[in-house]
Amino acid sequence: MEIKLIERKEKKPKPNQNNLGFGQYFTDYMFEMDYYLEKGWINPTIKPYGPINIEPSAMVLHYGQSVFEGLKAYLDENNQIRLFRPYKNIERLNKSNVRMCIPEIDENMVLNAITELLKIDKEWIPIAEGTSLYIRPFVFASDGNVGVRPSYCYKFMIILSPVGAFYQEGFNPIKIYVEQSYVRAVRGGIGEAKTAGNYAASIMAQSLAKKKGFSQVLWLDGVEQKYIEEVGTMNVFFKINNEVFTPELNGSILDGVTRNSVIQLLKDIGYKVTEKRISIEEIIQSQKKGELEEVFGTGTAAVISPVGEIWFGDEKMVINDNSAGKVTLRLYDLLTKIQRGKVEDKHNWTVKI
Repeated sequence: MEIKLIERKEKKPKPNQNNLGFGQYFTDYMFEMDYYLEKGWINPTIKPYGPINIEPSAMVLHYGQSVFEGLKAYLDENNQIRLFRPYKNIERLNKSNVRMCIPEIDENMVLNAITELLKIDKEWIPIAEGTSLYIRPFVFASDGNVGVRPSYCYKFMIILSPVGAFYQEGFNPIKIYVEQSYVRAVRGGIGEAKTAGNYAASIMAQSLAKKKGFSQVLWLDGVEQKYIEEVGTMNVFFKINNEVFTPELNGSILDGVTRNSVIQLLKDIGYKVTEKRISIEEIIQSQKKGELEEVFGTGTAAVISPVGEIWFGDEKMVINDNSAGKVTLRLYDLLTKIQRGKVEDKHNWTVKI
């Protein structure tokens, strides 16, 4: 489908690249497309970024039928735009759509929409160290009806935001708290879908952890509350006795694109990676034995984030003297260089625009 362009009269001022934060600024344009039961996906449009009109009875406001994705664009040394594994994100978007009873969207159409939007807003892609242009595709139910059923109408939108480091700590090790009172998701629920409800369920625990001085919550399983699942915005990895472990995908853990990439990179550099159920007790015991060498999280927003402290109740585990480990540093360096086209992309993960 041809994408219609509605031009804006005046461009917005650009923010300081050295003080971007995360998700605070948005570019000149956004993408919008509508779905109607009798027509399918229609009206792809790039228009000035701004408010959208929806009915007070829009079903997303009442029943939370929505999904979203997150990926990043970079400028390489030749001023060419690069995307990192966009089809993995688009594939996951459609998996989330299916779980939330939202119509799937043609993958090539999604990539074309992202591509055309990036071409128009290219000057918003920051080039300062540690920065990128965050891409947020999302879909929500727009049907004006408060009956409990899947919506008959939807909006698919894409917005762009120039961003810096996700955490205030930057690449310095973060401190996380093992949550024992609340749960985020259970197997059979919506934990593996990137949907608003997952994040709404995490806000209370996350807010309490912030007040205690922690960057993130480490979630345990929602049934027995003994097996590690993921950090609030990241998948999590543990290096124990020179082997790397990460919780297996079980239906309540997000299938992270960065997680998948890091598993491959670890294998490339010679590490054994085991995906399995990991109890918090196993981690405590490995720490007491001096076997827990590194802990890090992975995600689009943070890329790779070293963990310096894990608190389980009043028990504190200090990881690698509260410093980023050698493997964590190596992975971050390698992954960010692949994303920016500074080293060979052996797995053909990068899409050039």
